[in-house]
Amino acid sequence: MKLKTIVNGKKYQFKDVKDVLAKANEPKAGDRLQKIAASDETERVAAKVVLSEMLVEDLVENPTVPYEKDEVTRVNLDGMNKKTYESIRRMSIGSLRELILDHKTTNDDLKRISRGISGEVAAGVAKLMSSMDLVYGASKIHKITRCNTEIGHPGTLSYRIQANSTTDNPETIILGVMEGISFGSGDACIGINPVEVE
Repeated sequence: MKLKTIVNGKKYQFKDVKDVLAKANEPKAGDRLQKIAASDETERVAAKVVLSEMLVEDLVENPTVPYEKDEVTRVNLDGMNKKTYESIRRMSIGSLRELILDHKTTNDDLKRISRGISGEVAAGVAKLMSSMDLVYGASKIHKITRCNTEIGHPGTLSYRIQANSTTDNPETIILGVMEGISFGSGDACIGINPVEVE
């Protein structure tokens, strides 16, 4: 696994997969406060170059939280479809991005691929995408969920308003719902999670 590259004549070396993923992130205040963000745009580009050349197996075999130390990592990796993983493990993250964005790639293709990747792979691909890439890639996925209503039909925008109040103040919750409705959301579902459950 290669963790270095040259951008604009400057050599960049990254410590590990975790470092590459952190520095490939778009700028975030939390990353800067944690001192894990790229120092500038050029370092961010360098991290994205390295990330794009990494293989799916590089990210799966080097989870950001070690398998031995984290139950969630174990559940995720143990739950991957091994046959699907074997079919894509030698693919670069950049190539996986291109496959997702290819106009020939269908919902069924994406559903199959999703069963053979880890969270790090999904995050890595997302870090190489623009906002428009993310919207286009997501538009190919059709996942209809049902409860009291349905969300996820192709050609419709329907999502849940989740109004919250740290003090369970009914007026604050109503204002949150009304604000969401004013933006045209909440057409399918309005949810409220109380702070305290008795």
